[in-house]
Amino acid sequence: MTGTHLEAGDIAPAFTLRDQDGASVSLADFAGKNTIVYFYPAASTPGCTTEACDFRDNINSLKSAGYQVLGVSKDNLADLKTFQSEQGLNFPLLSDPDLTVHNAYGAYGEKLLYGKTVTGTLRSTFVVSPDGKIVLPLYNVKATGHVARLRRELGLD
Repeated sequence: MTGTHLEAGDIAPAFTLRDQDGASVSLADFAGKNTIVYFYPAASTPGCTTEACDFRDNINSLKSAGYQVLGVSKDNLADLKTFQSEQGLNFPLLSDPDLTVHNAYGAYGEKLLYGKTVTGTLRSTFVVSPDGKIVLPLYNVKATGHVARLRRELGLD
């Protein structure tokens, strides 16, 4: 593992990235709200589609519990737009092509893929409190059943 892992209580690293429509989105835009920031390896791949659709299908219950969702990947804007359109995704997808935000959150580094060590995006999720602190840092999460796990850990079920 490379990169620094964030822990509960740490200040969430600030960022401003472009979304699938080219609009500028900052973590500061969500000050005063609970925000789920999740990092995924690549748009339109099987695991990432499973995870994104899980968030899509649960967005209303998350929003009603006071949570906003932001997805972050290294994909370009065109790929994010295609992913959003094809899957009917109802939350912002943010492009971090130079991996600055991935690295700030410790969401990029070495991982095992089919028994080989590779460097890439670590599927990770961070719940940020209204005052900008990390409440729940989750590294190397599984794409399937991820939102159910989040809901359990946040006491939403």
